[in-house]
Amino acid sequence: MAIMINPDRTKPWNSLPELPIDQNIYLDVDILLQLGNSKAALARLQGRSIAIPNQGLLINSISLQEAKASSAIENIFTTDDELYKACSEENVGQVNGPAKEILYYREALWEGHQYLQEDRAIDIEYFVKMYRIVSQFNDSIRPPVAQVVIKEGGSGPNAGKVFYTPPRGAGIIEAKMNNLITFLNDEVNFPLDPLLKMAIGHYQFEAIHPFRDGNGRTGRIFNINYLTKKGLLDYPILFLSKYIMQNKEEYYAGLAGITQRGSWKNWLLYMLKAVEVTANITYDKINDIITAKEAIMEAVMADTDIQRPDSLISSIFTQPFTRVQHLVKAGIYSENTARKYLDLLTKMGVLEKRTVGKGHYFLNLELYRILSE
Repeated sequence: MAIMINPDRTKPWNSLPELPIDQNIYLDVDILLQLGNSKAALARLQGRSIAIPNQGLLINSISLQEAKASSAIENIFTTDDELYKACSEENVGQVNGPAKEILYYREALWEGHQYLQEDRAIDIEYFVKMYRIVSQFNDSIRPPVAQVVIKEGGSGPNAGKVFYTPPRGAGIIEAKMNNLITFLNDEVNFPLDPLLKMAIGHYQFEAIHPFRDGNGRTGRIFNINYLTKKGLLDYPILFLSKYIMQNKEEYYAGLAGITQRGSWKNWLLYMLKAVEVTANITYDKINDIITAKEAIMEAVMADTDIQRPDSLISSIFTQPFTRVQHLVKAGIYSENTARKYLDLLTKMGVLEKRTVGKGHYFLNLELYRILSE
């Protein structure tokens, strides 16, 4: 079985093969066994998440962790404290530094989810929308004048050398993106399992590299949005980028392996394993969050006279840092009552009060611990 590879990494790979790939590549015992394990783990996660009365308990927090890990893959780092404090601000425009880019990623994750849930197919507009949010540029598909190349990172002997040159030329990127989009949407001619389509589609998107910047983050957003589009998850809560971050060299080696050697099997096994591992991690985090919430609720009900405790506890589990104004703007309490109750939870050891400048933040210690593990 002949698989086309990139003959010269310094020249645009305009002969990047169109999809689909040969079915003999994925009709492989190892791949099919891993596919079964990945689907089972994802189904277990979906079943557990449905049981949560307030999806906000995990949606905001876990999607924020996904955003942080995906951004770290691109060497965009911030501390948990900086990120959670930034998240508690009223809008992203008030945030500076790396945390701002991470919040843009989470915004794109949710915008993409909502876009595809409105009975829309995946299209060019979807990808452009994701790119514009994560990059904060207003352009679209890169023009032929954009001499984009991928260079070796790090400090080794090959650092700075051209590693891969994506397709380039009038109408070439658009044609390859249209082929990718047809492959993703057409279930009659291309009836592959969604997890296989996601893995194949992610590689193809990264190989096309349609934008000047933000292709990695846009491609990882696509992974999760595609799974929710196909009904494998109700919400984009899969912590997929954590696995990629922890196995970063293998991730890039997998992409390069297809381009340089046609090694699809290693890539498909890697992506399917990423789904299985992160589905299990997310499942455990959901259980830990629910257990912590129930324990705190039980203590509040037994030891305090807090009114509307359900609303208060749900609010402090929506994200690690809470401010008085969050409770006021949500219409839960007046300002004085909100401050009184947050101070009370601080005395109980549920929250930790932190002061930054003139602002006061209340950190949910259990949620912070769970998300940081």
